[in-house]
Amino acid sequence: QVKLAESGGGLVQTGDSLKLSCEASGRPLSNHAMGWFRQVPGKGREFVAVIGRHPGNTDYVDSVKGRFIITRDNAKNTVYLQMNNLKPEDTAIYYCAAKFTFSTQTTRTGFDSWGQGTQVTVSS
Repeated sequence: QVKLAESGGGLVQTGDSLKLSCEASGRPLSNHAMGWFRQVPGKGREFVAVIGRHPGNTDYVDSVKGRFIITRDNAKNTVYLQMNNLKPEDTAIYYCAAKFTFSTQTTRTGFDSWGQGTQVTVSS
């Protein structure tokens, strides 16, 4: 498994932007599809975005389409989530996840490595 560490969370206001980073160690990210998930207390973990091994293959949950952008930099073994026009309903702990795969396609399931999470709070 690959080890993941998220950073970049914080407290922002409605309409602000925030960029999350997820740095991997232990294995090259180039062999993994990478995803971002989020969770609020009392609810299950929700899929947010995924980027396949091919950087052009991305997928987003409908609620963040047009506002969030997921990218990857394999040279830095890092994945990013640019979050724009943030809303109070985006408040959650955001987790980075990795899935070892031979496919270049995206997936919303089957992730086998997870980070510890970073808190994002959007005030109204």
